[in-house]
Amino acid sequence: MKLHEYQAKNVFADAGIPTPASALASDVDGVLAAAEEIGYPVAIKAQVQVGGRGKAGGIELVEDDEQAREAANSILGMDLKGYHVDQVLVEEAVDFENELYVGITMDRGEGKPVAMVSTRGGVNIEEVAEEDPDAIAREHIDPSFGMHPYQARKAVYDAGVDQAVARDVSSVLTTLYDLWTSRDGSDAEINPLMVTADDEVIAADAVMNVDEDALFRQPELAEMESEAASGDELEQKADEYDFDYVRLEGNTGIIGNGAGLVMTTLDLVDHYGGEPANFLDVGGGAKADRIANALDMVFSDENVDSVVFNIFGGITRGDEVAKGINEALEQFDEIPKPVVVRLAGTNWEEGMEILNEDLVTVEQTLEDAVQRAVSYAEEVSEQ
Repeated sequence: MKLHEYQAKNVFADAGIPTPASALASDVDGVLAAAEEIGYPVAIKAQVQVGGRGKAGGIELVEDDEQAREAANSILGMDLKGYHVDQVLVEEAVDFENELYVGITMDRGEGKPVAMVSTRGGVNIEEVAEEDPDAIAREHIDPSFGMHPYQARKAVYDAGVDQAVARDVSSVLTTLYDLWTSRDGSDAEINPLMVTADDEVIAADAVMNVDEDALFRQPELAEMESEAASGDELEQKADEYDFDYVRLEGNTGIIGNGAGLVMTTLDLVDHYGGEPANFLDVGGGAKADRIANALDMVFSDENVDSVVFNIFGGITRGDEVAKGINEALEQFDEIPKPVVVRLAGTNWEEGMEILNEDLVTVEQTLEDAVQRAVSYAEEVSEQ
């Protein structure tokens, strides 16, 4: 479960991490009232769970009522990378000198949590990790003992954080790890953690993702679940259909049965020069109606330009999958996006005979199916 920024900041503030004064608003009058109470200048920030909000026009810094009204009218109701903006956070503007990054996540390669600190905050940390990995200091943590104080200090020192704020940054990092463990987090980060001219550190952003399977022991966070999913019609549809749907940055949609098979398909899309648009696992034993729901999900994703269906029949039967594909596509007067299908395993031959090739492209191998889907996506994007 991904918390919205305002939800994560409430969790962080309750734990003692400094955050700016802020208020949530869902209309222009609410924005103006919040700005008046907080005092200008303020930042108006779209509350959707997507990176790059500022570059996409989802964050505005305003100095007075006129600018606030204009920004609120612009941001509220906008479509931000496929997310509908229903709420904004009106937040005290921070006069900062430096921007840092601090975060906690699981390093699955090491099998341990890892604390990360960088002086290159305020930008996409994934890009920093790719372009200059040495700019991020890392400290692996033994979960049996937790984060020792010296580990927090070492991560901050290795990152090159100014000595004047090193103690406070270490404290924030330690608190972040405590939250990550006590709240069953999968990711917790602050980007940026701003440093003011008075050497104060303030969390100007907040990310907190929680293991959904652990919500039964996190009643306070469980109450936030429905609100955390608001604003994203795809996530709401995924909940309705009981799918795990992960939106990615590309335009080649992917549907498969089994996480490993879907991951293989993602890797092949990348290998053949495409970019995956999503991760969608329909699970084992998927019947025709579930397959139809999966197509509805992917067709609803505006980023998708083509779809590759990769099904290997074990529990799942190829003929059932084929029926679901036909039933879903026959509902359309015109197929919204080209669909490529590869079937293998149980009843795959029966499935191939059932498939309506006027509606889909059928390929015998996974490699051919992926290449065809990538080619279709390129053709659509060039139009």
